[in-house]
Amino acid sequence: MKMLYVALVMVLALPFGLAAPPDVAAQATTLRLFVGGQQRPDVMRQLLDQYQAANPSVKVDLETGGATSELQRQYLTTVLTSKDTSLDVFLIDIVNPAQYAASGWLEPLDSYLGAERDALLKRYLPAYATADVVDGKVMALPAFADAMFLYYRKDLLEKHGVKPPTTWEELSASARKIQQAENNPNLQGVSFQGRAIEGANCTFLVPYWGAGAELTTAGKVQIDQAAARKAFGLWLEMIKAGVAPKSAAEVATDDTRREFQAGNAVFAVLWAYGWNHFQSADSKVAGKVGVVPLPAFAGGQPVTCIGGWQWAVSAFSRHKGEAARFIRWLSSPATAKFLAVQASNLPVYPEVYKDADVLKVNAWFEQALPVVMTARSRPVSPRYPEVSDVIRSNVNAVIAGTKTPEEAIRDMQARLTRVFR
Repeated sequence: MKMLYVALVMVLALPFGLAAPPDVAAQATTLRLFVGGQQRPDVMRQLLDQYQAANPSVKVDLETGGATSELQRQYLTTVLTSKDTSLDVFLIDIVNPAQYAASGWLEPLDSYLGAERDALLKRYLPAYATADVVDGKVMALPAFADAMFLYYRKDLLEKHGVKPPTTWEELSASARKIQQAENNPNLQGVSFQGRAIEGANCTFLVPYWGAGAELTTAGKVQIDQAAARKAFGLWLEMIKAGVAPKSAAEVATDDTRREFQAGNAVFAVLWAYGWNHFQSADSKVAGKVGVVPLPAFAGGQPVTCIGGWQWAVSAFSRHKGEAARFIRWLSSPATAKFLAVQASNLPVYPEVYKDADVLKVNAWFEQALPVVMTARSRPVSPRYPEVSDVIRSNVNAVIAGTKTPEEAIRDMQARLTRVFR
């Protein structure tokens, strides 16, 4: 199997102009790459070995650290602030390109992509053309995707004659029906993230977007008050009805994963990583899980937050040209397929979701494609950490009951206006 993928990656890399030319082969180059501890360093090492086999003049050292996006950002901030030249390539969260570009930490990739730039961007999932292009410049290339999905208990829905919901109204009614019929005090109707974490931004934005509103227009903030009230009201009504737990303001991302995996929730709003956990040997719901797009409001269209990770070249690398060639290879369809098969990472190319080898290992990717195609990017801003803090702190306050929706909307409007000024 390993030799098959080595051959596959080497062959499919050729149209991208990635094999080392003879005049470069004589000069050995060592690249240093950083990935997070949760990003399957074992699989990444296999990829690097394949690249080295196809490019004998290049050696790639792998550095790992930080089990969360926040820890990785802290480490990279330290390294890049010091203009450390030893780091060439690294993974960054989808919300980071604008911030890192404004800090002068990223090498723009346009000159390395050349005439194929626009055609290449069009091949990726639509949201990445927004997230990775800052002030007209390509600052990173997609590595693997992520998005929020609605997971559901197939066994419970079938038992009680309920179809997977397509609207939030259906979700609430279906969850309540199943909770009452099961008469299990530990069974939540739906688990979502209400703690003041990054995921809480999507807790607000998904129904806000779904109500037809935009957070920013032409770089200006104008919160649609009716849509914002509808977004906050959605979750508050579920808590009031007992569909969501009263402790929702304390729920973080992996709390949702654990609750659903333990069989304590009918529905879960969660990122793609949950799927493999739900199928694991210690899961109470293995073989009983379905996945569909997040619901819409009645008469509206479903929408979700895009997530995922991007390959970037350090502005301080001594090997920018070779590093840019390397991440173009890392962001190729062949690599996307390898990561899908070996690590169940969501591909950044729509066609890879339909690949027979990929579907053999991840049959649910067929349902994932329409979700990621409609996924949207969170606000692109060099001051995104401030944007994130404003939204998530207010979402948490509303869900905790320490602020009314009206108070939160006023605070968000005032603070975000200052950030985007």
